[in-house]
Amino acid sequence: MLSLLILYLDLTHLLKGDHKEVSGYKTRMSTISDLISLTKPRLSATVIFTAAGGWWLAPVESHWSVGFFAVLGTTLTVWAANTMNNYLERDSDLFMERTKDRPLPTKRMSPNTALLFGLILTAISLPMLVELTNPLAGLLAGLALISYVLVYTPMKRTSSLNTLVGAFPGALPPLIGWTAATNSLDIGGLLLFSVMMIWQIPHFLAIAIYRREEYAEAGLVMLPEVRGLQFTRAQMLFYTFILLPIPALLFIANTTSWATLVIGTGLSVLWFSQAVDGFKNKREDKWARKFFGTSLLYLLGIFGSIVIDGLMMMWGFV
Repeated sequence: MLSLLILYLDLTHLLKGDHKEVSGYKTRMSTISDLISLTKPRLSATVIFTAAGGWWLAPVESHWSVGFFAVLGTTLTVWAANTMNNYLERDSDLFMERTKDRPLPTKRMSPNTALLFGLILTAISLPMLVELTNPLAGLLAGLALISYVLVYTPMKRTSSLNTLVGAFPGALPPLIGWTAATNSLDIGGLLLFSVMMIWQIPHFLAIAIYRREEYAEAGLVMLPEVRGLQFTRAQMLFYTFILLPIPALLFIANTTSWATLVIGTGLSVLWFSQAVDGFKNKREDKWARKFFGTSLLYLLGIFGSIVIDGLMMMWGFV
């Protein structure tokens, strides 16, 4: 797929007669590197982890190939969404330290190339999920793509509610993995969706605190600028609080066993205690970065415990 796109770029320049530009153009490997960077690979690692966790935990017999294509299709869908997000935010990305060196703000790649790449990924990923897993998984992936690209991304310029809206597509990967195995929406999959939905809000609000000046410079509307730091910290406190019972609910619903109950509850209490400290003592950037780090530990821990629970169930220990 990447080779075909690169061939298209070379032919386009040749047909325009841009021989000097082609001869001095970046190497094939650097072009591939730029295309990959549009997909936001570090974020994609989270998608692989959570989609695989959803499929793994599903209480049905599911062939490994279904899990493979569920994870691959979900990942490619997220790549498509991230690529089109780069396309739409290419101007605002110039004003943020972490995004200003991306291929589109630096003009190393044309916007049309990025858009084409995103459309190609979409054309591959959604049919893959529909045909090789089931239509429900494909439908959920389509909802994730549309809501992220056409709702969340433009909303970042108009409303601080974008964080809440953006949590919806970000929460769908484990549910896609679950439905790929079960072909149904039920309590276990919805609880996994809830974990991701709730987790994302304080996770991204932490980023909005320590990068608030960059967001403001880029013209993106974030909660700390609109409602202030203390209101933002209160929201982080609220969402980490409602995460507290979810490991127990997963256990009660017989979706997970004691590993997720113990590890998930412990991590939930740790994260909530940090939110209490931030709210009570009016912490700012240094605290927000630490809070962000704990959010990653929480996600790694709870989905790691899900893997342990899945193994225990498979081996008949629970």
